[in-house]
Amino acid sequence: MVTWFAALFYLPRLFVYHAQSDDSISRERFKIMERKLYRGIMTPSMVITLALGFGMLWLQPAWLSQGWMHAKLMLVAALVAYHFVCGALLKRFANDANTRSHVFYRWFNEAPVFVLLGAVILVVVKPF
Repeated sequence: MVTWFAALFYLPRLFVYHAQSDDSISRERFKIMERKLYRGIMTPSMVITLALGFGMLWLQPAWLSQGWMHAKLMLVAALVAYHFVCGALLKRFANDANTRSHVFYRWFNEAPVFVLLGAVILVVVKPF
């Protein structure tokens, strides 16, 4: 989970730098870094995180009857969606079709922070 979050934080940061780059050497280097991060680290980390999470639910099915777990699973679904949006943005950069500025990616980079905070609060406090 930590590895997945690290990648979720780092890939959009690479998008910021990529959007700011103005020479072809830098853009090609960012394309390689982004692709390797997404395919080699980020996606396998997501798969492992989801598999272990479903394994915990299989071992503790009573959690599925608790409201905090429903909210947490919604946050996990949002992270999975964010992951695939990152993949779509990666393809745009790979095809030199990015139309957004580095400012957009700076804001986009903040989204997983709020999901992480929400998930931690839900697990610790279990408010429902």
